[in-house]
Amino acid sequence: MFEMVILGVLKYTKKTMSLSKEIKQKDFRSEYQKAILNILYTHNYLVTHMSEAFKDFDITRQQYNVLRILRGQYPNPASINLIKDRMLDKMSDTSRIVERLRIKALIGRADSKNDKRSVEITITRQGLELLDKMEGPVDSLEKLLHGISEDETRQLNMLLDKMRGSEVDLEDFAQEELLNQPEKF
Repeated sequence: MFEMVILGVLKYTKKTMSLSKEIKQKDFRSEYQKAILNILYTHNYLVTHMSEAFKDFDITRQQYNVLRILRGQYPNPASINLIKDRMLDKMSDTSRIVERLRIKALIGRADSKNDKRSVEITITRQGLELLDKMEGPVDSLEKLLHGISEDETRQLNMLLDKMRGSEVDLEDFAQEELLNQPEKF
């Protein structure tokens, strides 16, 4: 299974350089160290491309993430804490991001009727329209993984979840494996 992921990555690296060539380092302390550096390098590669795609819309990756979260909640409001919990970048200053989106009229903010210490945040029609306009460029970001198949991508997702110590839902994986088998009659 892991070998299939590696073969897919090798196909992709024919067009670009390997990590060793990119960072001009031949020797690594271990394969674990190399994997960590490779993940960090790949993270920066993806972030750079995402930032470029969002720049045309005058929006940051973190602002996009908040809008995406609010679209998922729509039409219900979300609290700052809910947004913080769902953010991909946990170090983001969510309150500051929300305020910038409010100034751009992409979200609305109102005092909570149930809890006076909390605010309710909702995406506006303008925010929804912006996400619709961004759909093509966001979808094209998936092309960054063009060197690996959907099955390899599924395996990569499982390995990344496993690396973080997340529980891998083997039932979901088994179900997908069954669905991807040719029918036998």
